[in-house]
Amino acid sequence: MRVWVFSNSGTASTNAAHSLNKKLKAAGFTINPARPDVVITVGGDGTLLSAFHRYNAALDKIRFVGVHTGHLGFYTDWRDYELDELVTALKNDHGERIGYPLLDILVTYADDTTGHYVALNEATLKRASSTMKTDVYIKDNFFESFRGDGLCICTPTGSTAYSKSNGGAVLHPRLQALQVTEIASINNRVFRSLSAPIILAPDEWVVLKPASDVQYVMTIDQFHMSDRPIKSVRYQIADEHIYFAKYRHMHFWDRVEDAFIGAKKE
Repeated sequence: MRVWVFSNSGTASTNAAHSLNKKLKAAGFTINPARPDVVITVGGDGTLLSAFHRYNAALDKIRFVGVHTGHLGFYTDWRDYELDELVTALKNDHGERIGYPLLDILVTYADDTTGHYVALNEATLKRASSTMKTDVYIKDNFFESFRGDGLCICTPTGSTAYSKSNGGAVLHPRLQALQVTEIASINNRVFRSLSAPIILAPDEWVVLKPASDVQYVMTIDQFHMSDRPIKSVRYQIADEHIYFAKYRHMHFWDRVEDAFIGAKKE
């Protein structure tokens, strides 16, 4: 098995990654960053997001494992003091995996060129310093004219992040759905939007057509882009999935409870 350890620059993470690499080499694993079968991230959810975007052209060939060096994340199942147990699980690997849906983003710029991206958590479209105005289409049918700070489109796993902070629902990953959440919408006698999260089926898509000749900020997970005028953005559930090695995978609702509630029933 070819493995690669991907860590952030924090002291705890780099120390854990160094130790894990030594243990993997001693156990006979091949360390290969170019064509890994398993990518082990050491840090937190942000570290895993970075690794996902580095390897997003080979998602069908790679499984991810997350080791966290701080608080429990949604994509990290192992702690940094469990490295020996992780190496043992890798040695007993039988290829089991669990897949999560991703967000496919197609951007058409004002000059009619396009950009194609994939997100693990969410993508947003916002105005940098004033109200965003955009028409919203669902499956190519006009739905509403939105006015506000912006819109957030997320995957089910991403529904626990920025979307939730804007009033979105928490979606189980098996739903294979995407969610559109308003960010500080304007609703008055002149402007009117649904003012509620929208959850779309796997065979549906949403298109945003913002007002022309205006500067927009587009985010895709942790990346920000604002250098090109946008004509439209189409969001839908991607054909690709991200796959995690299923050695011991925490139940989704246990992750939610641990992250946001934390109190166990007596």
